[in-house]
Parts: sequence; structure tokens; C-alpha cells
Amino acid sequence: MTTYPYILFNQSPEQLRRIGARGGRAYGRNRRARLSAPQARRPQLLPPLAPPVTTVARAIATLDAQFPWLRGAEQRMRGSR
Repeated sequence: MTTYPYILFNQSPEQLRRIGARGGRAYGRNRRARLSAPQARRPQLLPPLAPPVTTVARAIATLDAQFPWLRGAEQRMRGSR
């Protein structure tokens, strides 16, 4: 294994350092822009929508209507099997 990983990217350590510094400056610039942006520009979050209320009885009735041959399948069998 080589001790010079920059060889793999065909760039000198100085070039890699410059690329890293540019990324850091861009990150800082974007972060400052986000923090200084007025609150009015940010999109207002909508309250979460309530999920549709489905009860077990309604779900069973729907399945019974779709598959009449399975009617009563949700009930446990009594006695020995």
C-alpha cells in the first residue's frame, strides 16, 4: 500500500488541500445564508393530516363483502383441532 493516497487521484497534496478549503468555504457561505434568511421566506409547515379512521369491525366487514367464502375466518375455532 502506498503512503501517498493523493497519487490515486492524480492530484498533489496542495491541490487536494485547496479543493477541501473551497468546500469548507462553500459550506460556511451556504450555512450563513440559511441562518440569515428571514423567517417569512421559509415555507410554513402544514399540520399533519389525520389518518382515516378504520376500525377492525369496518375492515372485517369490507373483507367479508369482498370475499364471502372467508366470512367468519377471523373467529377462533373452539375445541380440539
